[in-house]
Amino acid sequence: MSFFSSSTPDSNLATAKTVLSTAASVAATAMIIRSVASEILPPEFMSYVRDGLRSALSRFSSETTMVIEEFDGLVSNQIYEAAETYLGSRISPSTQRLKVTKPETDDTFILTMERNECLDDVFNGVKFNWVLVCRQVETRHFHNPRDMNATLKSEVRSLELSFHKKHKDMVLNTYLPFIMKEAKSLKQETKALKIFTVDYHCMYGNPNDAWTGINLDHPATFETVAMERDVKEFVVRDLERFVARKEYYRKVGKAWKRGYLLYGPPGTGKSSLIAAMANYLRFDVYDLELTELQTNSDLRRLLIAMPNRSILVVEDIDCTIEFHDRRAEPTHFSPFSSANNNDRQVTLSGLLNFVDGLWSSCGDERIIVFTTNHKEKLDPALLRPGRMDVHIHMSYCTPCGFRQLCSNYLGLKEHDLFPQIEEEIQKTQVTPAEVAEQLLKSNDTETCLKQLIDFLRKKKETQEELEAKTKEQEAKDKEERQKKELDDGGKEGVDNDEKKSTT
Repeated sequence: MSFFSSSTPDSNLATAKTVLSTAASVAATAMIIRSVASEILPPEFMSYVRDGLRSALSRFSSETTMVIEEFDGLVSNQIYEAAETYLGSRISPSTQRLKVTKPETDDTFILTMERNECLDDVFNGVKFNWVLVCRQVETRHFHNPRDMNATLKSEVRSLELSFHKKHKDMVLNTYLPFIMKEAKSLKQETKALKIFTVDYHCMYGNPNDAWTGINLDHPATFETVAMERDVKEFVVRDLERFVARKEYYRKVGKAWKRGYLLYGPPGTGKSSLIAAMANYLRFDVYDLELTELQTNSDLRRLLIAMPNRSILVVEDIDCTIEFHDRRAEPTHFSPFSSANNNDRQVTLSGLLNFVDGLWSSCGDERIIVFTTNHKEKLDPALLRPGRMDVHIHMSYCTPCGFRQLCSNYLGLKEHDLFPQIEEEIQKTQVTPAEVAEQLLKSNDTETCLKQLIDFLRKKKETQEELEAKTKEQEAKDKEERQKKELDDGGKEGVDNDEKKSTT
C-alpha cells in the first residue's frame, strides 16, 4: 500500500482554478488600492512614490536611459530633430508601424517612427535601443507661441535612448555628434532646393516672413553648363575648398563667405551657372532686387534674415540701382530732404558693409553672386578682393561650349560637321543661348547642324555689315571733329589779327 497517491486530473484542475482565483483577487485588490490611493493621495505624492520605486529598481539595472524631448522650452530641440531624421534612415523591414509624410513643397516621402515603436541601432559595435514615447496632455498645458497650430496639439513626444551604463561617455562624445552630422547630410541630400524673393508687404514684420520661396527645379549642373572645361573645374574646386575651410576662415579672422562676379554679354549662361552652383552645393538661392529697397536698414533687415548655407544673387548690379557718390557734398541742408538723409536711400557703402564690413559676419557659409553685362561700369570699390573674390568672364560660345550643347540637346559626342561648325563659331560672336535655340529647331540631327551652319554664316555677315557701318560712322565723326577744329582754329586766328589791328 502506497503512502503517496498520484494526483488526478480533477485535482490538477482544482489547483489551477485556485491559483487563477487567487491571482485575480490580488490583481483586483491592487487595482482597488491604486484607484483609492489616486483619489485620496495627492498626485505629487503618487509621482514621488513612482519615482522612488523606479530609482530603487534602477540601482540593480545596468541600463541607462536618456530622454530627448521634442521641445526645449519654446524652441525645437535640435537633438530630437536630428535623431528623428537619422532614425528615419535606419528603419528596418521588421518595423511594424511607420509614419509617412510629404510636405507640399518637397518631392520626397519622409519616414519616421510611429508612437511607442522601438528601433535598434548599432554604432561602433554597441547596441542602442530607441523608443518614441507619446503622452496625451490637456491642450491648455501645451502652448507654443512660435506655432500657430499649437492649440490643436494634445501630445508631447520624446525619444528614449537606452544603452549600457558604461557607454555613457561614448554616447555624449561620439554617438550623438555622429547623429547630428548624419542628419545634416541627409537633409541636404533629400531637401528640395528653393529660390526666394522678397515679399515687401511683410518686410516690416517678422524678418523671416519677408522672404517667400518656391521650389527651384533647375536642371543645370556643371556637367551640362556650356563653358570651357578648365573654367568649370576651377569653379568646382573653389567651391569645394570654400565649404571645407570653416576653421581656416575663423583662424584668419575672416567671415565665412565667398563673392563671385559673373560678367559678360546676355545669353552667355550666367543664370545657368548660378543654378549649377546651387545644385552642386545644395544651397537655396535668395534673389534680391535692389531697386525695390528704400533704405540701408531695409537691406540689412533682409540680409540678416537669410539662413546659412545659402546663395545671395543680385543680377545686373550695374543697372539695378544708381549708387550714390559717397564723397558728394550736399548742396544745402534740410532735415526733410531725402537727398541729405543717407538712411533714406540704398547706398554703395550700405551694400559694401554687408559684403565685407561688420555686417558680413552675421551668417556663415554664404555665397554672394553679382552679375553684370558691363563690368567696366561697376564702381571699382565693388571689384576689390575680399568683396568679389572670383571674377568669371562668361564669354560667347566656344568650340568646347558648342560640343557640350550638342551633347545636351542632340546626344552627340562627334559628327562630321563639327569641325566646320567650330570654325564658324570662332569667327562669329554667338551666345550659347542662340546656339541652343538653333539646336531645338529640328529633330533630325543632320538638318539641325546644317541649319546651324547657315545661321552662323548669316550672323557673321550681319556682324561684318554692322562693323563696316560703325567704322564708316566713326570715320565721319572723326572727319567732322577735325573740320570743326580747323574752323575753330581759323576763327581764333582771325580774332587774334583783329585784336592786333585794334591795338
